[in-house]
Amino acid sequence: MKLFKEKLALLSPIIALAVVFIFALILIPSAKSTPKLLPIAIVNLDKGLEITGQPKMNLGETIVEKVQSTSSQADGEAVKWVVVDNVDDVKKLMDSRDCYAALIIPSDFSAKQATFRTLDPVNPEIEIMVNQGANAMASTAANQILNTIVDGVGATVRTQILDGVTAQNGSLTPKQAASLVMPITKKMTNYNEIGTKSMNGVAPVSLFQPVWIGSILGAMLFFLVSKKWIGSNRKENLKTLVFQLCLSAVVALFVGFGLTWLAEHLLGLAIPHFIPTFLFIALSCLAFILMIASVLLWVGFPGVGIFALLMFFGGPLLALAPEFMPNFYQNWIYPWLPMRFLVDGLRDLLFFDNGTHLSGSIIVLVGIILVSILIIVGAIFKKSAAFNKAVAAQ
Repeated sequence: MKLFKEKLALLSPIIALAVVFIFALILIPSAKSTPKLLPIAIVNLDKGLEITGQPKMNLGETIVEKVQSTSSQADGEAVKWVVVDNVDDVKKLMDSRDCYAALIIPSDFSAKQATFRTLDPVNPEIEIMVNQGANAMASTAANQILNTIVDGVGATVRTQILDGVTAQNGSLTPKQAASLVMPITKKMTNYNEIGTKSMNGVAPVSLFQPVWIGSILGAMLFFLVSKKWIGSNRKENLKTLVFQLCLSAVVALFVGFGLTWLAEHLLGLAIPHFIPTFLFIALSCLAFILMIASVLLWVGFPGVGIFALLMFFGGPLLALAPEFMPNFYQNWIYPWLPMRFLVDGLRDLLFFDNGTHLSGSIIVLVGIILVSILIIVGAIFKKSAAFNKAVAAQ
């Protein structure tokens, strides 16, 4: 049959299998998104309590030791505990995105817990500080872990007090009984808050896709114009390159301004710094246009497929914190995604005020621009040489 002689017919099962395999690879990170070594800070400010005739009691130290030992056994190293001396150091860790949450034991923790045995009990308090802007999924998971830990500590305290009262055949006053309902209160603090107009913290990831698509279209325009005008004259080729760079910059500025304006006015996102945000998106778009164009000039239009796949692979990973990714994706895929620098920079602009990652993202994006220009120049001169060779052969 002629049907089986057609190459496309013979390759169709392989193509279908390849498509299924690719999309399965895309889904793996989301399907296996369990935390591993999630950095959470723990601060013990408890001054302890001295009782005559007894050794000094510091329940904060006891909690820190218990949390570190029991959680490492129970959660399979899901948490990487970072012991910190004070709250200021915690904030520095959060600003640099080196931890997603913190458990803070106050200075009067032991003193207040000792009041449970008096007629006027005062519930001790533990503060849970969540670094909301770092990553929506990671900060939520860290918050749940810390809430579970505090609830567990409270249940242990309640059991110990009730066992002590039972052993002494004593009774509880109504006020003591009420305080034992929640023996440890929780103070929730959100740091680097995402606010209510941030798509639940995923706005930086959501803005990546239109920038990437706009960059692919801009790169295709760059490729088509360059293909049409590249000739034997190096001076003319240089003029074409300068024109193309200027055109790409204009396209990037339109994408940056348009997307920022639409995000603020139509999507209702909170944009704290409009001009820096629009300029950063424009810079990212220019970097992506030139990067994609540099590949297209060497391999032609089929190169578009590479960046389409990169969008499908990159999208799910950008929403995850690295600690939630399988090792292969965390070590070999995520570090090489150019769009992650766009997302990191947008997180800085939308949720952070210190600009720690913004400056690093800008340096990388400028580096992508410079390397892409060099590759584009190489491609243009190669095509020019080929053109001259073809003309000489005629």
